Amino acid sequence: MNTIAPKKKIAFQGMPGAYSDLACRAARPNYETVPCVSFDAAFSAVRDGLADFAMIPVDNTLAGRVADVHYLMPRGQLFIVGEHFQLIRHCLLGLEGSKVSELKDLYSHVHAIPQCRDFIKKNNLTSHICADTATGAADIKKWNDPTRAAIASELAAEIYDLEILEKDIQDADHNTTRFLILAKDSEPPQWHAGTRYLTSIVFEVRNIPAALYKALGGFATNNVQMVKLESYVDKNFNVARFYADVEGHIEEPSLQRALEELYFFAKNVMIMGTYPAHPFRSGIKMA
Repeated sequence: MNTIAPKKKIAFQGMPGAYSDLACRAARPNYETVPCVSFDAAFSAVRDGLADFAMIPVDNTLAGRVADVHYLMPRGQLFIVGEHFQLIRHCLLGLEGSKVSELKDLYSHVHAIPQCRDFIKKNNLTSHICADTATGAADIKKWNDPTRAAIASELAAEIYDLEILEKDIQDADHNTTRFLILAKDSEPPQWHAGTRYLTSIVFEVRNIPAALYKALGGFATNNVQMVKLESYVDKNFNVARFYADVEGHIEEPSLQRALEELYFFAKNVMIMGTYPAHPFRSGIKMA
């Protein structure tokens, strides 16, 4: 008797139609998307077996980093297995027949609103923060007020039956969000020569002079490119923890030598994952 394998699931923070939902559908088109009320809930969905993966935003070219996520990562008990770059095309969503000239209030996510500053200022709109872009869209439909609108995706317009009053209202065409794909399994992919990989690391520096310089020296001497380095402040406002993305597979000898030096000069080193670099890093344009 043939049985149909259950559809794999990928969790995200937000309501259906949020940009994280859009990213899930783009990166894993055959997966069922699982909306979660918070980033922490998305992590828990994977840990508890309710989803196979989580799609988590970490950076945007206009709004910067998503700070909450970086604090969750070291204690989230998940590992990075991939990355996805999603081009963000903001739409102005309203009720059918609404006119931009008659709008007063605008609703969206805390990161979406700064990405559309020019449009908001030009139209003299009062902005309001929502949990995510899709929540703003759902509220517009619920309130049934033609003077209110939301910044959200075309997907949200379709899901919540709203009219797209204007497209591409973001301040810059390069508006892109980087997402990380997380799983419970820490097993790195098989190393293939010619494939570009990233390895993500979290570590703390020791209390010695020039600790960070010494900890990172091994990457320079072993010709390992670092593409991202971020610091975190503890409760006493002392910089102690760092997050880094470096080019290379964990099995490559050059990266292993660099990590040996990192382990010597740093403490609490966590390898968050090794995964293939997204084609976006090679300059391949996205739709």
